[in-house]
Amino acid sequence: MERRVDSVTLSGAHVRLEPLGPAHLDGLVAAAAADPSLYQWTVVPQGRDEMARYIEAAVALRDAGRALPFATVRVADGEIIGSTRFFDLERWAWPAGHPRHGRAEPDVCEIGYTWLTRSTIRTAANTEAKRLMLAYAFESWQVLRVCLHTDARNQRSRAAMERIGGKFEGILRAHKIASDFISRDSARYSIVADEWPDLKLRFSQLLASA
Repeated sequence: MERRVDSVTLSGAHVRLEPLGPAHLDGLVAAAAADPSLYQWTVVPQGRDEMARYIEAAVALRDAGRALPFATVRVADGEIIGSTRFFDLERWAWPAGHPRHGRAEPDVCEIGYTWLTRSTIRTAANTEAKRLMLAYAFESWQVLRVCLHTDARNQRSRAAMERIGGKFEGILRAHKIASDFISRDSARYSIVADEWPDLKLRFSQLLASA
C-alpha cells in the first residue's frame, strides 16, 4: 500500500493552492467554461458531471498516495481559476540505515494536470503556482528531481517550462493518449535538487517583473 502524503495549502501573493475537493466544483466548472478553446493540448473537463468525476478521480489518487491535487485560487478576489497537482510520486527502495530509508515523502515527483482560466493569461498566476510547488517539493519533501511533461505540439507550455528553468530531456514517443485522442508524443523537462537554489532566485526575478 502506498504511503499517503499530507495535504497542504500553499499560499503566495497572487495565488493560493488549496487541497482539491468537492467544494471547488462550481468554481472549477466556471473556470473551465470561460474559454474551452485554450485547452487544445490539455484535457480539461467541461460541465458539472465531467468536473465532478475529475475531482473524484484526483481525490482517489491522493488517498492512494499517488498524487496531491490542488485547486488554484486567485488571492485578490478568492476566485477559483484552475487546477494543478503533484503526481507520479515515487519512493525509491533505499537500503536500511540510509537516511532516506522509510520516508513517507517522495524521492521524485512530477508536476502537471495544470490548467488555468482565460483571465489568468499574462499574469503571475502560473509562475507563482510553479514556484510554490517547486519550493514545497525541494524544501519540504526534499525530492531529488521534479519532472514536467507536455504534448510535444504545445509550444506555449514548452516555452513556459523552459522559462522557469526546466531542462529539456527529450521526446517520449507515443507516451500517452493526447487530448485529441491520438498517440501523444510528450516533451519531457526536469529540474534537479542542485539546480533549485539558482532557480529560486530566477523565480523571484520573474515575479518581481510580473
